[in-house]
Amino acid sequence: MAINPPVDATKTPEWAALQQHFDQLQDECINLKQWFADDPERAEKLSFELGDLHIDLSKDLIKPETLKLFADLAKAVHLPERTKDMYSGVHINNTEDRAVLHTALRRPAEEAGSLIVDGQDVVKDVRDTLKRIYDFADKVRSGEWTGVTGKKIETVVNIGIGGSDLGPVMVYEALKPYADAGIAARYISNIDPNDLAEKTKGLDPETTLFIVVSKTFTTLETLTNAREARTWLLNELNAKGAINDDSADQKAEAVRKHFIAVSTNLEKVAEFGIDPDNAFGFWNWVGGRYSVDSAVGTSLAIVYGPGRFEEFLSGFHAVDKYFAETDYEKNVVVLMGMMNVWYRNFFKAASHAVLPYDQYLHRFPAYLQQLTMESNGKSVRWDGTPVTTETGEIFWGEPGTNGQHAFYQLIHQGTQLIPADFIAFANTPNPYKDGDQDVHELFLGNFLAQTKALAFGKTADEVRAEGTPEEIVPARVFSGNRPTTSIFGVSLTPFAVGELIALYEQITFVEGTVWGIDSFDQWGVELGKQLAKEITPAISQDDNALAEQDASTQALIRFYRAKREF
Repeated sequence: MAINPPVDATKTPEWAALQQHFDQLQDECINLKQWFADDPERAEKLSFELGDLHIDLSKDLIKPETLKLFADLAKAVHLPERTKDMYSGVHINNTEDRAVLHTALRRPAEEAGSLIVDGQDVVKDVRDTLKRIYDFADKVRSGEWTGVTGKKIETVVNIGIGGSDLGPVMVYEALKPYADAGIAARYISNIDPNDLAEKTKGLDPETTLFIVVSKTFTTLETLTNAREARTWLLNELNAKGAINDDSADQKAEAVRKHFIAVSTNLEKVAEFGIDPDNAFGFWNWVGGRYSVDSAVGTSLAIVYGPGRFEEFLSGFHAVDKYFAETDYEKNVVVLMGMMNVWYRNFFKAASHAVLPYDQYLHRFPAYLQQLTMESNGKSVRWDGTPVTTETGEIFWGEPGTNGQHAFYQLIHQGTQLIPADFIAFANTPNPYKDGDQDVHELFLGNFLAQTKALAFGKTADEVRAEGTPEEIVPARVFSGNRPTTSIFGVSLTPFAVGELIALYEQITFVEGTVWGIDSFDQWGVELGKQLAKEITPAISQDDNALAEQDASTQALIRFYRAKREF
């Protein structure tokens, strides 16, 4: 299905209006402290409610009138039409000729029959797969499903990479307080043997279930790790006397009881030794980085239960509906996407920090790195023409308060502008007191103090008033006007995690639409994979393959051959 060519945003009157607005702000000299003083209602005008998230844009480098300019540009690049196309299954991923329907993964069951794409009842298919996952999860959680020796599963080990790992491990870490079935999870992704060695260390093979996550069941890293895990399982069971290494039937039964798959390639699943009845599929319209709410999240359904997984999906769906139905001038999802464009293209900010003030979200910045940088790290538009402005940002971050003692120096006093999203929650599942001090309130005090310091800074006069020696006054001045967005939630629930993920998914989509790029392919990851297959034989034995490499690669391989200890 053909899609419309992208609009060159930079050639629109709306872009010109935004540029004029930017120039005017520069001429006036941006001063957040003064803006707050001039407009006592600034915080109210620039704060929004998204589900149970309160989002404050008032410490960003915008004025209330900027919001209309953002909304106008979003409409000028046909964001409403492209959103409708995405939600309805138009093949907007044109380089792969695919629909983009991750939003269908979280549609409620009653919407079955309302979305037919390429002859497929999408919602019904999603819900049928979810039912199979939930039924299996209930069996594992209840102890009905056991390992080969009849023992209850205590650990699930997810084997995947990229979107088959980053999403599940992030959500697993985020929701640990909700684990209620005595089941833990571990995640193996790196082909480095150290990853598998560490993740299987201390595990009981009789109570371990492996989930191999690979849509095609051909992913090099995942299948290599899966084979190693299978060898580990059989060796450990044999060492315990649980199976006889000479019995092919016992080994096959062990694999069937301790391995399941998330894949659509049932033939290869069966070849591996997994019962195809224990394979859960997903569809080519689900990109890996958008798949945590599909069968890729099977480990989460097992650990947290189908009910919690449904709450998780509901958080996604709430944001999807809000994004599609809310007027753009009041639509904080659209506005945050447009603000990222504002910082990237007008302020020339190259990176974007995400700073969760919740230790359970410690993997969230890493998750967003794939979501945003794999989606929008492109230099051609969806019609194959070059982009007309900068695209993408480097997303990075660590939890507060750890980051404060590491890289906040650069954000506060460095020479580059780094927009930052601060995320926190009013409640904690682990309330503690240090004497009379509520530790969570002490923690939140840091969250609030950092955004205040970044916004308003500290003048030389204020530093001098503290009695600071004149020669070191400059080192203690904070310029302020460092932009932050505050995302304040009620509690880090499954629903809230779904909201956060969907929020950034849609922000990424908004940016990609403005830039005219296909945010749903990832050809940039392919070349290195191809070259690795060509280079690997040269490393150990193939001198002909070595001779075909460039001089630098040859020298590095010779170093390896000389130094490897066998």
